[in-house]
Amino acid sequence: MHRRLSNQILDRIEGRLKRLYPNQYDGLMPRLYSVVGRYGVGQHIRKPEQMWDENDVVLITYGDSILREGATSHETPLVTLRNFIQDKCKSLLSTVHILPFYPWSSDDGFSVIDYRAVDPAVGDWQDVEDLGYKYDLMFDLVLNHCSSKSSWFRDFVSGIQPGRHYFLEMDPETDLSAVVRPRTSPLLTRTATRDGESHVWTTFSADQVDLNWQNPDLLFEFIDILFLYISKGVRILRLDAVAFLWKELGTSCIHLEQTHEVVKLFRDLVELVAPHVIILTETNVPQPENLSYFGDGDEAHMVYNFSLPPLLLHGLLKGDATHLTEWAKGLPDPGDDCTYFNFSSSHDGIGVRPLTGILGESELNFVVREVLNRGGRISYRTGPDGSQVPYEMNITYMDALSHPESEDLSIARFLCSQALVLSLKGVPSVYIHCLLGTPNYTEGVEETGHNRTINRRKWDLDALTAELGDKSTKQSKVFERYCRLLKKRKNHPAFHPNGAQRVLNFGPQLFGIARISEDRSETIVCIYNFSDKAQRVINPQDDDFSRRIKSFYDIISGKTYSSGKKGVKLEPFQALWLLPYFQD
Repeated sequence: MHRRLSNQILDRIEGRLKRLYPNQYDGLMPRLYSVVGRYGVGQHIRKPEQMWDENDVVLITYGDSILREGATSHETPLVTLRNFIQDKCKSLLSTVHILPFYPWSSDDGFSVIDYRAVDPAVGDWQDVEDLGYKYDLMFDLVLNHCSSKSSWFRDFVSGIQPGRHYFLEMDPETDLSAVVRPRTSPLLTRTATRDGESHVWTTFSADQVDLNWQNPDLLFEFIDILFLYISKGVRILRLDAVAFLWKELGTSCIHLEQTHEVVKLFRDLVELVAPHVIILTETNVPQPENLSYFGDGDEAHMVYNFSLPPLLLHGLLKGDATHLTEWAKGLPDPGDDCTYFNFSSSHDGIGVRPLTGILGESELNFVVREVLNRGGRISYRTGPDGSQVPYEMNITYMDALSHPESEDLSIARFLCSQALVLSLKGVPSVYIHCLLGTPNYTEGVEETGHNRTINRRKWDLDALTAELGDKSTKQSKVFERYCRLLKKRKNHPAFHPNGAQRVLNFGPQLFGIARISEDRSETIVCIYNFSDKAQRVINPQDDDFSRRIKSFYDIISGKTYSSGKKGVKLEPFQALWLLPYFQD
């Protein structure tokens, strides 16, 4: 059976290589056979019975988000991070996403100099593997571009193979008006090479030079890197900025058929040699485009729920969950072999493009104003008509949800947002600065000149320990209550990513869902008050199911609520995870 399945996967891979490289196909399959197993992967690995379960929670963090300062410290940041997580979070997290830990030249790691090395400033491969003994690991595979300081680009400049053909040269007079732009920087960057002046494709910045995926030699570089990462313990592989991967003149150069084919090829490769590995696509675009990366269940295992962070922010700032409720009702069920990667915040800002078709211009402008009022920044991209349009809101989620009247309401509103993310269908993730309640790092923005630095603070371990040890600080209150949420969530099968989700209608101030375990043995009714006023729910379930309910137990607070005429009262921004107790 295993051999037959392998043959089927190899047949799919062969078909994809023929479609991607019809004129260069000869010799590619033998080349693939020679690469498979180079790092000892693919030996006696079987697909797990479940790719994910209700206890999966991913921590998103840089390798040096927490530093032990001082001349006497010989501890690498990755070791400091591991010790902090084990000491403070214990078994509350299943997976650690170490944001790009490779040598880099810009964009805080996403301009990679060497994909096969660990930046000595954060540690070494042994530190990465040691973290992997305790937690599953998530790595970034930055496919669209690499650093202009990389050996690949140096070889391009010098005319040395194979790097000579790893990049896209373009005549600056070429009509590129159809190309979708995520940034305001020039699409082409002038470069001096051994053969004279050249212009190379640079989607994101002059230092991030786009790679030429029409060259199969480049594909095999990344296949080799993929297998290296598998050998180092990767569990989730995040394909960064993958939507822009393949370029074709006369097109938008985003979401091209060949791009989808490459993602499917990576899915086939991991199913062949490491079926426990999960492919996650990062495509910060309008929802229909984002969901297209599920393919027909044969592409990404996971996609980011990119519309969630800005919609959640809009609803909680507005005190109105209507748009979030309508969005959630229309969210398709991806099936048992695919799921959503849910988050409220990450190392990047809060994307605006995923709101296309969901929020109107006036509602979007409302959120932008509120972010600016709370000390945030706005990043822009160039629109089709050359205008500057908001692309991203840069702010910590903690400060984005701050309430002008009190710290208690600020904390309650923020934790309401996090509890909601933890309860939605899919695998939840937690950005380290949400877990720590980190405020805006405005001094960092002033130092770097980059808006995204506002949400990328590097904590000194001693300063952080002091903050968390002082029970009166906002950071301590957030961290303690957040950890309590994570602990309360564990071992509830209703929160399994494959469990059913039913959106409930409780009116505009409340957001509600029922999560139901796969075997239907457990139902949890989750209700969130988006208002700074108390609200009452008379009937948490509006069907025959509710008439059999005697009372509700709230997992979060430990309180029991009657299902009588008075209903359930929610305090401002309160979150409830209600387990129904049925009448005999």
